[in-house]
Amino acid sequence: MTAGPGRYRSLRAVLATVGGLAGLAAILPAAELRAEAACSPGRVDLRWPGGRQSFVVEVADDTAERALGLMARETLSPDAGMLFVYEAPRAAQFWMKDTLIPLDMIFADAAGVVTRVHGNAVPLDLTPIDGGSDVQFVLEVNGGLAERLGIVPGAVLRHPAIGDAAAWPCK
Repeated sequence: MTAGPGRYRSLRAVLATVGGLAGLAAILPAAELRAEAACSPGRVDLRWPGGRQSFVVEVADDTAERALGLMARETLSPDAGMLFVYEAPRAAQFWMKDTLIPLDMIFADAAGVVTRVHGNAVPLDLTPIDGGSDVQFVLEVNGGLAERLGIVPGAVLRHPAIGDAAAWPCK
């Protein structure tokens, strides 16, 4: 099939339109991709009035992983933490047995809303740290970080494990 001069003009117009749409489409998926990247299993986001922070996390979502937690670690990167995930809300108490670095414990309910923050848990201390009775998620980060950032009760977590009940959903 031979294309005449009019056919090229039409093809150029179609390509220009498609190119414009492709440019627009490239913007929309980028925002979607950012939301998906923020909601990956290895990352938790927090937001609160006046702040926002993301952490690279290890997820402890079974009994053995939760029992081990961050024990025996000598360091924790400033942007890292561990997210403890329980199957359902429950009473939660933590301790620092065999934990060598000070930690902040950020307790959250089934919607990912922070209910308590315990700052600077003392390494190796066996004193129970009470998170409350309605805890489904606990984020552990370096000691003192929650206070420096301003993370307080009412802050909201975003992570795929929070699911449909999320106060700050992934999508």
